[in-house]
Amino acid sequence: MSKPLILVTNDDGITSRGIRRLISLMQQLGEVVVVAPDSPQSGMGHAITVGDILRLTETDIYPGLQAFKCSGTPADCVKMAKDLVLKSKKPDLVVSGINHGSNTSISVLYSGTMSAAIEAAIENMPAIGFSLCDYESSADMDHVDEYVLRIAKEALVKDMGHGVALNVNFPAKQKESIQGIRICRQANAKWQEDFDQRVDPYGRKYFWMTGNFINHDKGEDNDEWAIANNFVSVVPCQFDLTSYHAINLLNDDWNFE
Repeated sequence: MSKPLILVTNDDGITSRGIRRLISLMQQLGEVVVVAPDSPQSGMGHAITVGDILRLTETDIYPGLQAFKCSGTPADCVKMAKDLVLKSKKPDLVVSGINHGSNTSISVLYSGTMSAAIEAAIENMPAIGFSLCDYESSADMDHVDEYVLRIAKEALVKDMGHGVALNVNFPAKQKESIQGIRICRQANAKWQEDFDQRVDPYGRKYFWMTGNFINHDKGEDNDEWAIANNFVSVVPCQFDLTSYHAINLLNDDWNFE
């Protein structure tokens, strides 16, 4: 039997430690093709390149693998992989990551890691975004391998539903081992931004965006709770942003006559 075809991408760039680890793990499960940004694209969300050229260049950075670096965004990478690299071959799984930093709660909307996975889901390709809740560039990732493989193996043989991508977050490595996997909802939490105003050598104002993460969610069934309690969080995500409960509200209470 032929091996499963697995597309690997990310938002930290094709040379990042996270994607190197993910590639190594996916090679244990199937035939791997890599299409990833040629430079970091964190926080790009679901941006695509429409006003500039795109470059797609094959690279030998991963010997023995078909690998391409793309000048565009993570979503661009998946689009170009589908249309220009894989062509008639549909991947059995698309994996994105392993991201350096959390993509829990509201961060999923800004995440390039998850936008690559969501782009795959739009094309009805099973997809997973993996993130480690540790922003250190040298963060220890040894504790995630078993769970990456376990979740990816399930995704290769089970149905996750039409148009669904899994948002998987791992707690930073601690003295105690991970407690297990929790299927969660997205927490009601957000970034409360602040803008630090400074002045450049020419006297012109500029700003650094800073802020604090505020968790308004007191439940124990969400991704923030899972990570805080040393569980791997798995949130099924979809690209349909329709607020279905608001349809009835607008139909019943608003007057458009």
